[in-house]
Amino acid sequence: MRAIQSEASTASSSPAMDRRTQRLVVRVSVALAALATLSLLYLLRHASASCFPAPRSLALTLSLAPFPRNSCDAASRRVVPPDHRLAKLRVSPRWRRRTAALAASAFPTLRGLGFLAAPSRVLCLAAGDGHAVDALHAAGVGDVTGIDLVDFPPLVRRADPHRLPFSGGAFDLVFSDDPSAISGALFPSRLAAEAERAVRHGGGIALAVDRGIETAAVAALFKRSRIVDVKDVTLDGSQVRLLILQSNGTISTPH
Repeated sequence: MRAIQSEASTASSSPAMDRRTQRLVVRVSVALAALATLSLLYLLRHASASCFPAPRSLALTLSLAPFPRNSCDAASRRVVPPDHRLAKLRVSPRWRRRTAALAASAFPTLRGLGFLAAPSRVLCLAAGDGHAVDALHAAGVGDVTGIDLVDFPPLVRRADPHRLPFSGGAFDLVFSDDPSAISGALFPSRLAAEAERAVRHGGGIALAVDRGIETAAVAALFKRSRIVDVKDVTLDGSQVRLLILQSNGTISTPH
C-alpha cells in the first residue's frame, strides 16, 4: 500500500518540476536576448560611419594619431597635416635656436669655401625632423633634399644613408648637423663612401662630429676626399666639431 502511495506522489510532483524548469529556461533566454540587444546597440552607436579612407593629405602614419577604437579608425584616422605640424615646429624655441645657430656658425664657413650658394644642390643626412633643411631654405638655398631612416614630411624623406637612391655626383654639398650621422652609423665606412659617390667632383662634405672623436679617424673613412677645414660650432646648446672635406672624385658604379 505504501509503495502505491509513493509512486502516486512521485507522478504528481514530476509535472511541477517540469513547469519550474521551463520557467527557468524562459527567464535565462529572455536575459540573454536582452544582453545581446544591448551589445548590438552599443556596437552600432560606437562604430565608425564608414571605412572609406580619409583624404590623402590628412592621412599620416599610425604612430602620429590617437589609439584607434576599431579597425576602421586605424585605416582612416585624421591627424595634423604635415604643413600644419611644420608651422608649429617653426615657432618652437628649439627650432628657432637651431636655425639661428646653423645660419651663424656653419653656413658662412661653407659659403666662404664655395660649397654653398643659392643654386647649390644640397643633401642633408640624418635630417631628423628637417630643421637643417628648413634652415637652408631660409638661407636662400632652393634645392635641398633631407633623408633619414624615418620620413618626416614635407622636409624629410625615408632613405638608407648606406645605400643612397641618387646617381653619382648629384649634389654640390652633403651636409649633416647631427653628430650621430657618422658615429651612430651601422657601417660608417659605407656611409662615407655613399656620401662621396653622391657629391660631385670638387663638391663639399660637411659633417658634425662629437668633439671626443678624433678628427683623423673620421677623415680616414673618406677615401676620395681631403680635409679643407675643421671648425668648432655650437648647435642647440652643445659644442660639436664641423668637419669639412672636398671631394676629389665620384664613384659612378651602379648599386
